[in-house]
Amino acid sequence: MPNEGGNHEALLGITMKIEIEQHYDICILRCQGRFIAGRDLEYMQSKMLEIKNRNCGRILADFSEVSCVGSMGITFIVGIYSSVIRNPGGRFVLAGASPQVRQALDLTRLSSIICMVPDVSSGLAVFDELKSLQNVPRPEASAASKAINAG
Repeated sequence: MPNEGGNHEALLGITMKIEIEQHYDICILRCQGRFIAGRDLEYMQSKMLEIKNRNCGRILADFSEVSCVGSMGITFIVGIYSSVIRNPGGRFVLAGASPQVRQALDLTRLSSIICMVPDVSSGLAVFDELKSLQNVPRPEASAASKAINAG
């Protein structure tokens, strides 16, 4: 069988792949394969460390090419999610979860905590919306400012 994409041999035997794209304070994680327990533990841990060291304020995890998630995948998602939301303004969005991935996230109730969107474009739109909301004056802040200025 011909090597159509140039990576066919490299992907044989590899369960998962995580590519990181950084655009200012947004990291887009392009995830592929099966996020299940196996020999990719060190690979996953090194990618988690690399992501944390980039200090991204917002992370968009593209799971559109992830076929299934096991305990190792849940560990990856929770680890990245918890590291980014500790930062002021930190946000995590998961895009493109397949029905199998969604089922695992529903069973663990992560789908009730993590912002999930159908695709990367929708995820980027969430970040844009959150950024624009941060620039809108809050009514209680405006009322407080008026009270201070009136006194």
